[in-house]
Amino acid sequence: MVSRNYYLLALLFTAGCIEPFEPEVAVKDSNVLVVDGFINAQGASVIKLSRSTGLAENTPAGIESRARVFIEEETGKRYTLIESPAGTYQSAALSLPKEKLVRLHMTLASGKEYTSAYTPAKHTPAIDEVSWKPTNEGLQIAVNTHDETHSVRYYRWSYDETWEFTSAAQADLEYKNGELIRRKDNIYNCWGSESPTAIQVGTTTRLSEDIISQQPLTLLPSNSVKLRYKYSILVRQYALSAEEYSYWEALRKNTENIGTLFDPLPTQLTGNVHNVADASEPVIGFVGAQSVSEKRIFIKREQLPSTWNLLTGYESCQTWVLPTPFVSPPSHSTQEILYLIQLGQISPITRILDPPPGYYNPSFSVSYPECVDCRRRGTNVRPSFWE
Repeated sequence: MVSRNYYLLALLFTAGCIEPFEPEVAVKDSNVLVVDGFINAQGASVIKLSRSTGLAENTPAGIESRARVFIEEETGKRYTLIESPAGTYQSAALSLPKEKLVRLHMTLASGKEYTSAYTPAKHTPAIDEVSWKPTNEGLQIAVNTHDETHSVRYYRWSYDETWEFTSAAQADLEYKNGELIRRKDNIYNCWGSESPTAIQVGTTTRLSEDIISQQPLTLLPSNSVKLRYKYSILVRQYALSAEEYSYWEALRKNTENIGTLFDPLPTQLTGNVHNVADASEPVIGFVGAQSVSEKRIFIKREQLPSTWNLLTGYESCQTWVLPTPFVSPPSHSTQEILYLIQLGQISPITRILDPPPGYYNPSFSVSYPECVDCRRRGTNVRPSFWE
């Protein structure tokens, strides 16, 4: 019993002695070249060049502008990438044969020259299905695909989400030139969008067939704002080489599993980009070459369980009437209300016609701008792909 108590006391003492650990990061490693993008074997390639920042730095990552960037075939043939906007380089649409060896070649404004390793261009198979299923935890979205040639084996996915939503109140008034007039534009119906950065990879190397079945992509909570009216997800699929898969898998583990005492230690990332004159210089990024397969689906509210109580995203919003009813003298004059609207402290919703007893004439229902104008959380321009 004594030994047991001593053991428990030792555990408590140890737990109480844990102190924050702040690793020392070499200053020279806080300005590393970052190469973000891939060579699109059947389309336009987009490459972003930037510089990493230190953990303690609050400044945004610097862009690498005025570089000369090419896609090179092993035969020496080159395809130029044009810079627009600054730090982003884009090629014309390419059509590279399967297994064609290509690489990225960059010469920075400083004169330093970098290349990625030659890699065979892969043709990504089509996405068979983007499926969804209501579960106890929420809406599970998954992807299915296969390769009849059994030559892919390694996959990565990314996706864009778009959803329809409405603000807390539908305004029919707007402030213009010192007065309230009938609103013409719609700031009640909007669309939100998001491109999650979570890394999604999968492999079939342990399977007899090159088939991906019900690979989880994302799980939406059963009360998600995104599901309130209509939700759409565009899934992109990329075929990877074994080396590129290893890079993305290591990056996934580093970004998802670090944070507690019991998580694995960070894995050293080894990309395929290097300084031609100094191979010891660290460079972040892996430039692969593949085509992209895409598939979009839509999910309507009426297709989901009726028992799901979906949030609006505006639960904390409220509306009120000015001048305040049943208060004498009036809490606000019309000019004072207009001044508050002009300052952006409140937004008009509507004028109350035939105010009931206790209300002033004119009276207006108002709320906070972020509760009325849905454009603060999205766009009121209907997406071209929206059904």
